[in-house]
Amino acid sequence: MNVIIVGAGGHGQVIADIFNGMTGIEIIGFVDDDPTLKNKSVFGLSILGKVADLPKIGHDGIIIAIGHNPTRQRLCQILHEQGEQFVSAIHPSVIIGSDVTIGKGTMIMAGVVINVGTCIGENVILNTGCTIDHHNQIGDCVHVAPGVNTGGEVHVNEGALIGIGSTVMPGRSVGAWSIVGAGAVVTKDVPPKQTVVGIPAVALISNL
Repeated sequence: MNVIIVGAGGHGQVIADIFNGMTGIEIIGFVDDDPTLKNKSVFGLSILGKVADLPKIGHDGIIIAIGHNPTRQRLCQILHEQGEQFVSAIHPSVIIGSDVTIGKGTMIMAGVVINVGTCIGENVILNTGCTIDHHNQIGDCVHVAPGVNTGGEVHVNEGALIGIGSTVMPGRSVGAWSIVGAGAVVTKDVPPKQTVVGIPAVALISNL
């Protein structure tokens, strides 16, 4: 499958590195709207143009390698409407339990563990070394940062960001488009569009 990576930043380069270790994937190059990257190469791959140029470039699928959840969701909506096919990137070191489902366009980095009965949505980022325990529900366009640990039966709703090194205790839920700050420990449900920080995690601001 010939794949284009949307986003040539650090995250995109990590995804290219994962694809290099997967069979059946041929990376054509990157597209990126940063004008300073025009006609350049990154990670040994060409910048083929801007996101709007995708229909002009022959390819089978894309992956949106952008860490910022709102931007990734916006591009997902636009490119889905254009008929793009989304491809997932899963590092070969990832441990996946039984009865786990993973949506299209999802990115799973080195050292991730996903335990039994968990459902991962579309265009999700499970970043380096995070652990997702049994029967979690991870919504579309979520970003679980490096070193995060979730307990069993956790629900992380659409667009939420779980910050580096944080913990979500068993049975808790994190509302859509909420942010859990780095190192926080979530002991109570987090409402939608709220930022929580600290141990235990408490509300900081509303992300309206």
